[in-house]
Order: sequence, then structure tokens, then C-alpha cells
Amino acid sequence: MKLSATVVTYRSNLDRLEKALTSLQASIDEARRRGLLSGASIFVVDNGPSQLLAPLKDALRPYGNAVRLLHGHGNIGYGRANNLVLPELDSDLHLVMNPDVEVARDAIAAALTTMRDDPAIGIVAPAVRDHGGPGHLCKRYPSVWVLFLRGFAPAVMRRRFARALDDYEMRDLPADRNTAVPLASGCFMLLRTDLFRRLDGFDPRYFMYFEDYDLSLRAAREGKVLYVPRARIVHHGGDAAAKGLKHVVWFFRSACRFFARHGWRFA
Repeated sequence: MKLSATVVTYRSNLDRLEKALTSLQASIDEARRRGLLSGASIFVVDNGPSQLLAPLKDALRPYGNAVRLLHGHGNIGYGRANNLVLPELDSDLHLVMNPDVEVARDAIAAALTTMRDDPAIGIVAPAVRDHGGPGHLCKRYPSVWVLFLRGFAPAVMRRRFARALDDYEMRDLPADRNTAVPLASGCFMLLRTDLFRRLDGFDPRYFMYFEDYDLSLRAAREGKVLYVPRARIVHHGGDAAAKGLKHVVWFFRSACRFFARHGWRFA
């Protein structure tokens, strides 16, 4: 199989980006060593300003031709930036990954093996550690109420409604077996390239947030979205509310677009 991967950056922490790319390359090398890969290509798509291009190029120089940089299109949003590589892809499987993710050495091999053995799988989602403990990237279909609780409610209210949050965050996912899930996270999702292309990638109307949920639901009409616990990552991001008013506005706009397209659920 051939693998391609896209990492979208915007004023990204370059130390974290280097760790992300180094871990991804090591995981690709392990999959190649196991005979699962015949080739791999990595794209870094930078939405940042031109004055930050020089240090980004310096950070990418050690990777040589293994990493291709796309730049100069401005801050067009997460989904549209990922879609820029669609005409360039010559792969069987395509990985969408954030620059604040570190990949376990055997994660790519575990994901590739799972997809090789079951052609009905459209997307693989990983197990994650987040802020020092187990994370919960896979989700059930959200309600307006649970999104408010998770992103903006005080801690005492979140504790009061912990059952609703636990259900949304799929904290009941088994740690020892592959499980079909409704929604995967765009911080790390491995897709069949032909499926990604048929879906025209991410919906570009989402500037940021919910484009991954939208893609998961559209992909699920053609194949399984599968949580694979042996594909392990560490994620250092999250928490839109803590990133400032701009991110809150993007979150609300994208949430409204998502519910308008896929159906409102208030509680």
C-alpha cells in the first residue's frame, strides 16, 4: 500500500511540529519494515503568514524530500487546507493529522493492518492520551446541551451532568478491541484515499471545528468508522473556549452549520 499524510499548520509551535513529524516518520518506517508500505509522502500545508515561512522551512529541512511544503494561500481554514492536496494524492490511504500529535511507533502499522484486513472500513480513529491521561477523541452525535457543558459550563455543572458528558465522549469504549464509532476526530484520522476523493474532502464551509464530524457522517454512508485501540497517539491540543473569542465564534458558527445539515439535537 501507499500512504500519504497531511499536516496543516498555522503559527504552529515548531518544537511540537518537529516531534509530530519525527514520530510520524518513525511510525511510517516501522510499517515499511513490516512490509505494509511500498511508499509514503507527507505534505505540510501552512496557513500562516509569509513572515513566518523562513523558520518553518528551517524546521522542515532535516526531513528533506520526505516532506513537501505548500504555502502562500493564506489562512483558508483547516478543511480547505487539507483539501489542497487532493489533486496531488497518489496513495491508497491518506492520513489527516494535527501538528500537535505524536504517533506511537507501531500506530501506523496497526491502522494499516486493520484497513488491509477489512475493505469495509472507511476511516480508522486511534486511541489517544491527552493532558497526561486517556483522551476521548471518538464521539457520539452531540446535542447543543452537551456541547455547552463540555466547552463552556463551570466545573460544578460538568460534574452534575457527568453522565451526559461521558456518554458523548464514549468513555465506555473498550480498550482491547476495535469498535465502530459515529464520529472521529480530525486531529488524526486515516481514510481510504478514494473515499476521501469521492467525498471531495472536507466541506470547505467549515472554517474550523465540526468539519471532521461532518466528514465522519458522510464517510459512514460508504464504510465503517472504526476505533482501533492499537493505533496510539498523544494529543496536546483541544479546548476551543480557552483559545479566545475568535475560536468561540468559529465553534458556534460551525456547530450551527453542522446541526442545520445533519439534524438539531438540543438535549
